[in-house]
Amino acid sequence: MLVLAVDVSRSVDEDEARLQREGYRNAVSDPAVVEAIRGGMIGAVGLAYVEWAGAEYQRLVLPWLRIASAADATAWSERLAEAPRASLSWTSISGALDFSLRMLNEAPFEATRRVIDVSGDGVNNSGGAVDVARDRVVAEGITINGLPIVNDRPTFGRMPSVPLDDYYRDNVIGGPGAFVVVAEDFNSFGNAVKRKLIREIAALPNPAAG
Repeated sequence: MLVLAVDVSRSVDEDEARLQREGYRNAVSDPAVVEAIRGGMIGAVGLAYVEWAGAEYQRLVLPWLRIASAADATAWSERLAEAPRASLSWTSISGALDFSLRMLNEAPFEATRRVIDVSGDGVNNSGGAVDVARDRVVAEGITINGLPIVNDRPTFGRMPSVPLDDYYRDNVIGGPGAFVVVAEDFNSFGNAVKRKLIREIAALPNPAAG
């Protein structure tokens, strides 16, 4: 099972938010990703899509769906295109992790591997400590992967004290096989998402309806 947890804080402008949505829509419905879903030991993937900003804002945009075919992936992509968008202040990666953990624990699937895929363009500046939230998630056997987006104006112009990819490696990702894929900017986000999904899905066992 895979939760896609996507940053919609104010450092992500309207065009960038559109590029993020398009990146996920195009990646999930891409033939190479569908082939990864259907091939080998996988067969299907349980997918949920969450958008988040500050500690008080996490939203389940698309609830759990079982993707097992190109038709499923296309339908998922079309639903995401129709969903309304919102943008709020602050960046709470910790809040996103806690919310995603609840989504995984409430999922209608049984799975031996559960993954949270966090994408964002800034560091945690709202809510609890991100490393504490990470450790709480990892303690339940869940893997957290990261997709940091290099942005020239993240978190209202306050640049992180370390490169964002290093921040994600040190504070955000965790669990078996955890990794980071860097999007150099929002324009390259779609390709980064595609690479990341193929790598993640290749390791996910087939979810069974519970």
